[in-house]
Formats: sequence, C-alpha cells, structure tokens
Amino acid sequence: MSDRDVKFLSHFWKTLWARLGTKLLFSTTCHPQTDGQAEVVNRSLGTMLRAILKGNKKSWDDYLPHVEFAYNRVVHKTTKMSPFEIVYGFNPLTHLDLLPLPDVASFIHKEGTSRAEFVKKLHERVRNHIQSQTEKYTKYNNKGRKEVVFNEGDWVWLHLRKDRFPSKRKSKHSPRENGPFQVLKRINNNAHVLDLPSEYGVSPSFNISD
Repeated sequence: MSDRDVKFLSHFWKTLWARLGTKLLFSTTCHPQTDGQAEVVNRSLGTMLRAILKGNKKSWDDYLPHVEFAYNRVVHKTTKMSPFEIVYGFNPLTHLDLLPLPDVASFIHKEGTSRAEFVKKLHERVRNHIQSQTEKYTKYNNKGRKEVVFNEGDWVWLHLRKDRFPSKRKSKHSPRENGPFQVLKRINNNAHVLDLPSEYGVSPSFNISD
C-alpha cells in the first residue's frame, strides 16, 4: 500500500515490481486514511518526537531511531503485544532490563520447528485480537451512519478541496463543487473512478469522503 508519489508511479518501479511478482496498491489522491495503520504510526511517532525535541526541531533525525525503537517495544491495545513481539517473537533488551535479568531461554533456545510453531500461534493470536478490535471500532463508528453507494454510470458532484484542486480554488468565493461527472468504475463502496477532464491534472480515483 502506497500513496501516489511520482517515485512509486515511475516506469522503473513498475518494472521492478513486475519482475518480482509484486503488486502495489495505491491510495486515492489526498486521502492518506486509505493506509490508516501507517497514518496512526506516523502520528504517534510525531507526538513522541515533539515531546522530546521541545524547541530543538532541527535534530529530529538524531532522535528518530530511538523513538522508533521505544515505540516498537510498547504493547499495543489492539494486538495485546508490541510490534517487536509480533515480528520477532520477543522484545529486545535494553539496559533497563538487566536488573533483574529476565528469563530469555524460552525464546532463545527454541529449535527450528518449535520456533516456527511458536511464531505461527503468536500471529494467530494477534490476528484474532486485531479482528476483535476492528469489529468493535466498526460497530461504534457506524452508529447512525447512512451508507451511500454509487454504481457505474451514476452522475456525481465533486467537492473541490483546495489542497487537491489549487487551480480551481484560487479564490474563497470560487465554487466548492463541480460536475456532475459520471462514475466510470466502482472500485469498492468507498472508492470510485470518475470521468474527469484532463485539465484537472489529478488522479480520477476518489474516495466518497472527499
């Protein structure tokens, strides 16, 4: 999952992914919520950096590895484990763990087969935790929500957000919507491809929240 940065849309990367048999999915333009998990992590790291840096903003890159390490050791509410535990099966030690010395034999001396089974069961538990939390969040967020579904051939109006259509919103008094435009393709209930004139200069893929 990636945004629509020109680096990822270039011929070089498309050729490389094709050779590797990898398919990259792109988010809709100006809609970072598509890759929600990455946005949550980035927001958390940003909050931690601001708390540490105070007024010394230029040295953020010196602190980032330490902040990332700390983030990856924290047990998350959704998974009930830390990112390190999910990926490696254990939390790496720091100098704070030396006294008292933790019992690490349970995950250091495992044989290959038992180790693989251990990680497999761990990932199953994490997956179940995530699914349970997702269902709770979905049920809560969908209370009172009216779902609108557009199909191919429907005509819709487009909201001209200033960050996405700067050339169309040069003035505060300019219209904030335009259209109607026909839906060419329904990707899913949230994302659609519109028959958008080339003069707009943006991807024709839109999220209905736009």
